[in-house]
Amino acid sequence: MAVAASRPRSETMQPQEAFAGSVETSAARARIGRLLQDWGGVAAYVAVLTIWILAKGIPLTRGAVALWLMAAMFAFSLRDLRHWVTSVALEWFPFIAFLFAYDTARSFAHRLFSTNVRLPLEGDRFLFGGVDPTVWLQRHLWHGAAHVRWYDYACWGVYMTFFFATLAVAAALWIFAYHRFRRYVAMVGLLSLMGLATYVLFPAAPPWYASDHGLLPPIQRLTGVVWSHSFVSISQVVDHGQGLSNPVAAMPSLHAAFTLLVALFLWRSARWWWRIPLALYPLAMGFTLMYFGEHYAVDVLAGWLYAIVAYGAVEWYCARKAARSSSATTASAGTGRLVPAMTAAKRPD
Repeated sequence: MAVAASRPRSETMQPQEAFAGSVETSAARARIGRLLQDWGGVAAYVAVLTIWILAKGIPLTRGAVALWLMAAMFAFSLRDLRHWVTSVALEWFPFIAFLFAYDTARSFAHRLFSTNVRLPLEGDRFLFGGVDPTVWLQRHLWHGAAHVRWYDYACWGVYMTFFFATLAVAAALWIFAYHRFRRYVAMVGLLSLMGLATYVLFPAAPPWYASDHGLLPPIQRLTGVVWSHSFVSISQVVDHGQGLSNPVAAMPSLHAAFTLLVALFLWRSARWWWRIPLALYPLAMGFTLMYFGEHYAVDVLAGWLYAIVAYGAVEWYCARKAARSSSATTASAGTGRLVPAMTAAKRPD
């Protein structure tokens, strides 16, 4: 009895207890494996991106942003790599290719018709009682390149979001709300085509262009000036876009349009505290574009109108498609109840 009482726990363990212990160990290993699959790749991605930013700066060109977002999608898809491969090949690459094609076509959009310089300018003066908003803003807020203020940097930060916000929202939808991804891509595509068509038919010059040609009092294009005082090199931003830039593609402002499209698309799914920055985002972008001399107020308003049209058109089409699908499903279900009876009636004995 004394010998039996002194035996180790492992020698007296029942088979059921040993089996339960092995099951718990296997479950723990499985949980760790799933955790590594879910977050290991994400952690590695964040680490590599952080090192890249510290070494080479923030990626802001269309191609660089697309590649880094594609890598983020890969990091979140380690448990379903087949979906990542097929979706990137059939959805992401065509989407990015379309945006690159849009950039290229936009650079030639002003070749067919003469540039409208006075009409947007007169539109702003009509709206503001003869006052030029960009001139007024720079006279009251701009203190020269040697005295860049905090709000100049804030406006610069808002302006910077244009380079990645549209694609970042697309990638986030692909990762966290895939059922909404295609709808958003359709809106972005439609808005881009609407803007491109307008650039072809109505090439319009921005305020800095009018000032350079003596039609406005002297103003500065503050985008590059504030950039030169920031921690981001201008060359990083324009190495792709400089060769594709179109100085007279101002109407509508797609900077304003895409910011409002992002706000509209995320509005219904956002909690109330997120709706405050969503509402302020397009307003801040519109103010920045006018203050920096990039766009007139009429350009901004036109961009917002285009965003509303693109959003409403795609939502309307999706609602109609869902209604037709629901009607077809209901009709099919009703017919399905009759099929077995008809089949049974015709079945030979």
